Amino acid sequence: MGFLEKWRPSKELDRFRSEFDDLLERFGLDRDWFGPREPVSTRPAIESCVENGKFVVRTDLPGIDPKDIEIKVVGDVLTVKGSREEKQETKKADFFRRELRYGSFERAISLPAGIKADDLKATYRDGVLELTAPMPQEAAPKEVKIQVEGPKENSQKKA
Repeated sequence: MGFLEKWRPSKELDRFRSEFDDLLERFGLDRDWFGPREPVSTRPAIESCVENGKFVVRTDLPGIDPKDIEIKVVGDVLTVKGSREEKQETKKADFFRRELRYGSFERAISLPAGIKADDLKATYRDGVLELTAPMPQEAAPKEVKIQVEGPKENSQKKA
């Protein structure tokens, strides 16, 4: 069973563009015949959670040089952006399939209340960017007990 996902027209357009490129390649045509190609924006996978009292954000950025990654915090919004450049060689490759995305990317998420930009630490290992910051006590998850009441019985019975 699949999960519901918000429909994003730009994602469908990117998929169409990719399939169109594959079709052109099958017939030996070059996309340049239609004019210069604009870089396709990518949306790298991202996750955020609380682990061991720290707020953690991980972003998959395989094959991207850490020098090409920009991290900003404005207000309570964390933004990670950069680009993945296509390697240009003198010989043109004959692709059977091409799914790697090149070009700029940008992801933004809201930070929990109390996270300070100065406390964020960034590491990049095995193609994963990880940002961590201490989780403020006031923003830590709180457990709330739920009182369950039984059905109310009619104590006055009709005779």
